[in-house]
Amino acid sequence: MILSPSLFFTQKKCLLLVTALLVFSAILGTAAVARAGAPPPATISSSSSSSSPSPIPSEPPAHDGQNKTDPPPAEPEEYKYFQEAGGGAELTHYDARFFRGKVPYATHRAVLAHLIRSYTTTFRTSLRLETWLAHGTLLGWWWNGRIMPWDFDVDAQVSGETLRVMAARHNGSLHEYTYRNETTGLDEIRVFLLDVNAFGTRVGRGTGANAIDARWIDVETGMYVDITALMERDRGGKPGVVSCKNFHDYTPAAIWPLRETKFEGVTALVPREFEKVLVDEYGAKSLEVTEWEGHHWDAKLKEWIKNETTNENKTEGVL
Repeated sequence: MILSPSLFFTQKKCLLLVTALLVFSAILGTAAVARAGAPPPATISSSSSSSSPSPIPSEPPAHDGQNKTDPPPAEPEEYKYFQEAGGGAELTHYDARFFRGKVPYATHRAVLAHLIRSYTTTFRTSLRLETWLAHGTLLGWWWNGRIMPWDFDVDAQVSGETLRVMAARHNGSLHEYTYRNETTGLDEIRVFLLDVNAFGTRVGRGTGANAIDARWIDVETGMYVDITALMERDRGGKPGVVSCKNFHDYTPAAIWPLRETKFEGVTALVPREFEKVLVDEYGAKSLEVTEWEGHHWDAKLKEWIKNETTNENKTEGVL
């Protein structure tokens, strides 16, 4: 839900307001830097590494006596809107603003399940916006309707028009989601932030620093759903083809009309030609291999089981 004056009338919603104030301060700081085009704060690590610029000399370099023209100044680096908690396979899966520590392997899948359940349910019932499973999340659905245990984030897609609506009407909105705690048996509430990249609706890729168009973020842990938009980006070279900023191309017939299904126990949508989409992205082996990232497929349980010899620090697969 979008924040409203009704928050002041219940204790539960007062707590949500406190969360909102903290979240908004983080968003405003990020957005202000994005508008200014300034580099990210030094205390926050980016998921994309780049070499540090050379220090500016105190005086111009000496020439060898000839009339030489100095080279034009280098293009400024594009500011990266979404900042992750750090580099490497693990910390890139956490939004730096809400990171409080790594979620362990034993519990991360439950956190991701709450992420995708809250995301698909809110988009379908409250926001009434179309979104569907993508990439490794779609592959997890194909195997058994669940997130694969080696994944540490969730992927979804929207149309370009949906992204524009998200940016205009719902950017920065906080949403409550009630779920049943499997350990205590009690209902609990989590809060999620819908944050649209300041560069999200841009058609061009730019430097690639802002290829993720929006995120659905768990403000308690910093884990998130990556949201990318499909739109025609190269009408001259690829007419009728829709793609995201990471060069995943699709024909509209492969995506629409979407199919309704279940994922992690809730209603979700998948592309019309889901197997073609998966094979085009990952190859036919992705639908056949039963040993992957220290896990094996148990056909009886219909579940990926972690091998006993798996390194406990292994956190991410490539799918």
